[in-house]
Amino acid sequence: MHTNLSRRHILMAGATTTALSVLPNAAAFAASTRRLTAATRTIVVNGKAATMFAILGADGQHGAVLAPGERFAVNLDNRCGEPTIIHWHGQTPPVAQDGVTMTGYESPISNDAGQAYDFAARPGTHWMHSHLGLQEQKLMAAPLIVHTADDLRADMQEVVLMLHDFTFKNPAEILASLTGQNGQGSMGGMGNMTGSSAPMGGMAMGNGPDLNDVDFDAYLANDRTLDDPQIVRVERSGHVRLRIINGATATAFWISTGGVPTRLIAVDGDPVQPFDISAPLPIAEGQRIDLLLALPTGEGAYPILAQREGDTARTGIILATPQAKIVKLAAAAQAVTGACGITLETKLFAQTPLVNRPIDRVHQVVLAGSMTGYDWTINGRQWQNHEPLQVKQSERVALDIFNHSMMSHPMHLHGHHFQVVAINGTAVQGAMRDTVLVPPMSRISLAFDAVNPGRWLFHCHNLYHMAAGMMTEVQYI
Repeated sequence: MHTNLSRRHILMAGATTTALSVLPNAAAFAASTRRLTAATRTIVVNGKAATMFAILGADGQHGAVLAPGERFAVNLDNRCGEPTIIHWHGQTPPVAQDGVTMTGYESPISNDAGQAYDFAARPGTHWMHSHLGLQEQKLMAAPLIVHTADDLRADMQEVVLMLHDFTFKNPAEILASLTGQNGQGSMGGMGNMTGSSAPMGGMAMGNGPDLNDVDFDAYLANDRTLDDPQIVRVERSGHVRLRIINGATATAFWISTGGVPTRLIAVDGDPVQPFDISAPLPIAEGQRIDLLLALPTGEGAYPILAQREGDTARTGIILATPQAKIVKLAAAAQAVTGACGITLETKLFAQTPLVNRPIDRVHQVVLAGSMTGYDWTINGRQWQNHEPLQVKQSERVALDIFNHSMMSHPMHLHGHHFQVVAINGTAVQGAMRDTVLVPPMSRISLAFDAVNPGRWLFHCHNLYHMAAGMMTEVQYI
């Protein structure tokens, strides 16, 4: 990858960084069709090697960074040893290029075969991941960053932090354990958990929500744990744009920035009205957060930590000035976090909201299920007998989502970005998003314009909830 050799880039040259953390000048890539490869790789976690998937650019780095105005013109080659399909999470392509098979427009890409994509790219912090079986759990995921002209003009360093939950187990065994298909009915680490309330408005726990239905072997930040964290070299008094992607399959996190002055500027790739934050921020599965960090004048090391909700387990990276001393951080925090709630959502206001117009169609969406049977449903149905949410071209559509279960569900709509317009019955002019967290016994209303015809998946982005049935579709008629 080509990189402009500014003073900031020279500082970073000696750091233990990867393309996940140091973004190049994306203008270098604007000229031609890109090539991505679904492949395998070996990583070492907790001293043990594991073969995982990867989505690699032509330069061998994870994912892609697109220049302002660059189309998503990509040839995807499958070299991972089995069929796959990649979904471009956060993008709004024509439906036949969404990277899913369940709606009938696309077929899995066979090993040693390829598929071409070409559509207008949506700017922002997005990502790509497998939408076939449980491959996402085996790290078939990577960042997809689409720059704006303002991004390139900004005098700041960009850092991408991608989070994962990691297991040495076969994901199919985890799903079988959760659903009881192995005859044991094991729930693999779920439970009604007790602990303190979340730092920024998480739901009080006690007899409250079920959390963390899977216990993982590790939690990764850019493929590493806090036993050997990634160190990103930064300037004294510098400014950092931190792009955080929660690529975990079944884990929500609380993000803290080590006391560095921090401003939140975007969620799910969509700008929000900026505001300063000091408390940890929640990020659910599939969501993204963009933060601006103003680093102090002296030497220092600043941990960017992601702590699992309802747990002490954490991961992260460290931003460090050239002469800073790096102190080893424990992989377990001193206190358990609370559940990720919706108070942050009430503080988010879209920079460019939907144009004001009447709602043409409202769908009531009820999320239900329990840990006991692991039978997650939308409107009482699982995917295999789902009832589509029908819309017509050009309608303003509202989805009124009520979570009638005791577990949170990050709900993701393909092919569209929506605005959060009500929280527990209170109207808001909320953020534009593609994935919204709906906590237990909560109601979230969202609105979108039906301007991308086709059949589009709408599902929980907890991979195991989706695999157990919590998926339907928005269908244009």
